[in-house]
Amino acid sequence: MKSKNSVCRVSMLIVAILLIAAMALTLTSCGNSETPADTSSPVSVSEVKEAGNGNTSFKFAVTYADGKTENYTVKTDKTTVGEALQDAGLISGSDSEYGLMVDTVNGVKADYNADKAYWAFYINGEYASTGVSATNINTDAEYSFVYTKE
Repeated sequence: MKSKNSVCRVSMLIVAILLIAAMALTLTSCGNSETPADTSSPVSVSEVKEAGNGNTSFKFAVTYADGKTENYTVKTDKTTVGEALQDAGLISGSDSEYGLMVDTVNGVKADYNADKAYWAFYINGEYASTGVSATNINTDAEYSFVYTKE
C-alpha cells in the first residue's frame, strides 16, 4: 500500500510541476510585447515619404522630441547631404565656419540657447563625425536628424 501511495504522490507532484510550468509560460507570453527602443539607429519602421527631385536617392529619417520618426527617400542631383536636404526643404539653419548649423528640421526648430535642444546628425545610426554640409551622399547610407536635449 505504501508503494501505491508513493507513486500516486509522485505522479501528483509531477502534474503540479507541469501545471505551474505551463502557467508560467502562458503568463510570460501574455506579457508586454513591446520591445525597447534601439538607440543605435534612430530610423523606425513607418511610411516612407518622398522628397526632392533628381537621379540620386538616399534614405533619410527625422526623429522628433516625442520619439516619433518620419522616414524619407530623398531624390537629388546635389552632391552633399546638406545641399540635398536644403533643396528638398527638409532642413534649414545658418552658415558658420563649420558649415551649416541646422536648427530646423521638417519645420521643427531646436533652440539650444532656450532649452539646450539641438538636431543631432547621424549616419547609419552613428553620431556623424562630419557636418551635414560636408557629408557627400552615399546611396547605401542612411542619414538622420534626431531632436536631442542636453
